Amino acid sequence: MKRNRSPSRRRVAAPAGAMAGPAPVRVSIAGRGRPAGVPARRSFEQWAAAALGRRSGSAEVSLLVVGPARSRALNRTWRGKDRPTNVLSFAPDGSAAPMAEGGGQRPGVTLLGDLVICPVVLRAEARAQRKRLRDHWAHLFVHGLLHLLGHDHERPDQARRMERREVRVLRSLGIANPYRSL
Repeated sequence: MKRNRSPSRRRVAAPAGAMAGPAPVRVSIAGRGRPAGVPARRSFEQWAAAALGRRSGSAEVSLLVVGPARSRALNRTWRGKDRPTNVLSFAPDGSAAPMAEGGGQRPGVTLLGDLVICPVVLRAEARAQRKRLRDHWAHLFVHGLLHLLGHDHERPDQARRMERREVRVLRSLGIANPYRSL
């Protein structure tokens, strides 16, 4: 994630029924143990359904939860940046995906790709930006999913388009604009 401005701590009311019903997206979570503060699979599935909208019917995404050393190694290998990062996205094009164990594809299911999140980096960012931890998890997960759907933020026009989409999705989940200043 590139653009970190001072976000608002204000919460937005979720639309009625926004969290109701089963999540049509399957999220497989892997990593060594379950670090404290990692949301439940159901939360990730709800966030994915909100991000994917109508496209979520038969989709699957793998989430790999890693420590700073693994995050740094992946970031160095695939992005040329020698530091741990909050989230990495790997599309299932065969070029890079470090598939989460146990996240095998099911027949008739579209594999969106893999997300790699480092909770240590995520927690430090949430603290520094005065964000609720759960809201930051949702934001980074949605951000990574949008990358898997082809969104990017390398150019200013792309960044504006991606941020608008993130803000819309997060608002539907009752989470305030993470880019808005206090």
